[in-house]
This record gives sequence, structure tokens and C-alpha cells, in this order.
Amino acid sequence: MKAPTISRLMLWFFRRIVHRYVRRHFHGVRLLGAERLTAAAADGGPLIIYANHGSWWDPMVSFLLAERLMKAKRHYAPMDAKELERYRILKYVGIFPVEMKTARGAIQFLRSGEEILRARGVLWVTPQGRFVDARERPLELKRGLAALAVRVAAREGGCTVQPLAIEYPFWDERLPECLLEFGDAVSVTAGEEEGPVQQRLVAGLEAAMENLKSRALLRDATQFRSLEVGRAGTGGVYGFGQWLKAKISRRSHWTEPAAAVASALEKERNRGA
Repeated sequence: MKAPTISRLMLWFFRRIVHRYVRRHFHGVRLLGAERLTAAAADGGPLIIYANHGSWWDPMVSFLLAERLMKAKRHYAPMDAKELERYRILKYVGIFPVEMKTARGAIQFLRSGEEILRARGVLWVTPQGRFVDARERPLELKRGLAALAVRVAAREGGCTVQPLAIEYPFWDERLPECLLEFGDAVSVTAGEEEGPVQQRLVAGLEAAMENLKSRALLRDATQFRSLEVGRAGTGGVYGFGQWLKAKISRRSHWTEPAAAVASALEKERNRGA
């Protein structure tokens, strides 16, 4: 079984859509732990990124991360076969079909995953298998991820499985934040059994999610690396009130709390000109 074919043109087009859509619907996309992903990918071995699954935004966020952090790599992800038929364009950007909740689908996932990783593509998965609130505990992951990691490790001598925590909280703006954190990678070696690997995968993702939750509660964007900055401002009656107050007091109206940063950047740009 060959790894899915990726169309460079379709991927370029889809990435443009993702950027535009994310900027329109999020106040910001903030990241922690990028260095952990860099370290996990450094040896060039098989790499799987697994994330909690809180929203249908998760795949778009994965596309954004893949481009920003590992653009030179080929990236793949499974999708329900019936849904993929409805959105066939996704077949050309690295999405491959899997029959959900069937033995045949499990085999499809393992075979496709092995081939992708053998060819050194990066595999992105959401092993919860359904939408789950980020605060739900204990975490329950489908065992297919552990099975795949063990099989790949046996063939390739090892497999790195990188946890990714995702949250979409509302802070001080009308639009939500997209918060992301790569946790400590789980290294699977040849000869390991699925049970212990499954436990380590659950613990790894839960640790990343707990740390991200603590950071989210602080509501401090400066702790994160900002990958995208979207629309700002509260809008509505309150937003109009801010604008009117600014006009009356004859001062600039900034809807973004980081107005001082933007002002400093503008000064630097003018100085350079």
C-alpha cells in the first residue's frame, strides 16, 4: 500500500484557505513547546503527532502547525471514509480514508500508517476518536495508536510519538484564542508491548493538557509564541462605546490590549524607512 499522493498545487491552495480562515475566526494562535517537536524530529525517524480532539478546528490547526514548523515534511492524517467522499479535495492534501468502528478500518489505519512512517512522512492523529471536552478525565485513547507505534518500532528500530494539547478559550476579546502545547515526546523502542505504551501515551497527552490548562487560566499571551494574530476588538455596543470614548478624549482608539507593542513596531518601521 502506497502513501497517499499529495498535490503541491492543492496543498498550496488549501494552506491559503486555512490561514485566511484561522485569522478570521481566532484572536490568536499561540504555541508552547515548539522546541520539543524540534527535538523529537531531529533524528529523522518515524514521527507521529497525536492530539486531544475538542473541535472540528483541530485538523485546520494541524495544517497550520505542519506548515509553520515542518514545511519540508510530508504530512498525513486519517479521516472517516464517508466524510472524505464528501470533501474529496482533502485526498490531495494528505488525508487518507479509514472506515470507522470496523475491523477493516483498523487494518486500513495500521497499513496506511506503517507505509507513511516508513517513507518518513509525519502522521497526525486524534486517538480519542470523537469530540471530547479538554477537561474530561480520565483520558481515553483508542488503542490503534499504540498498536501502530509498536509495529513501526519493531520494523524501524523505534518510533517517536509526540503529544499535542489543544484548547480554544475565550479571553478578553470577542474571538477565542487557539492555544497549543507540544508535550514531552514518548519514545517507543523495538520489543515494547502495547499495554505499557498505551499507558505512556495517555500520561504524556494528559500532562501536556494539564500544563496548557494552567497557562490558559493565566490569560497571558506573552507566555506563548504567536503563530497567527487575527481580528481584535470586542465589537457590539461595548466596542462602539470604546470608539466613542476615544473620539471624545481625542486619543487613538486601540481595540487590541497590546497597542503599545504595535505602536513600537510602527515606530521602528518608520525609523528604518
